Amino acid sequence: MKRPESIYFSTFETPAGLFSVAVDFSGAVIAAAFGDERALMRRVSGEHAVPDSEKTARARTEIMNYFRSPRIGFSLNLAPRGTDFQKRVWAALRNIPSGQTRSYGDIARELRSSPRAVGQANGANPICLIVPCHRVVASDGSLGGFAFGVATKRMLLEHEGATACYPSARWIASTNAFSFE
Repeated sequence: MKRPESIYFSTFETPAGLFSVAVDFSGAVIAAAFGDERALMRRVSGEHAVPDSEKTARARTEIMNYFRSPRIGFSLNLAPRGTDFQKRVWAALRNIPSGQTRSYGDIARELRSSPRAVGQANGANPICLIVPCHRVVASDGSLGGFAFGVATKRMLLEHEGATACYPSARWIASTNAFSFE
């Protein structure tokens, strides 16, 4: 039996808490998660994970740059694993500008699908933050679910300046932290 291909990961502290990222042999991001290695490994299966801060350095740098300035986009190579439909949804998510949100219905109309199917694909996104599933909200503007909690979703949207529907958290640049009012 063939041994699973190794992936390389690192876990590091961000202003929003621990964050983990995994890359493949070429350096393309295959998974990202708020939390430790266990949270990350729930997003991938069957791989042999090897800690490697050198192979993940570029991803870590871009993620930390996001927390310094959310208007700077990610330029990382991505290699998410999923169905063709999921990949179409994830590509649509990457087109949502920082500081803006879209509803599941908006994306469903764009892809000629259903909001439920978009929601399922959004929930299966293995590369959180970089593929900004947190920018998808319910049609009434409510936050809905997020694998890492609604508070984290709210913090990310506040950090990006999407404040219209999310007034209870704000980013304090001088302390590099989120504050709830």
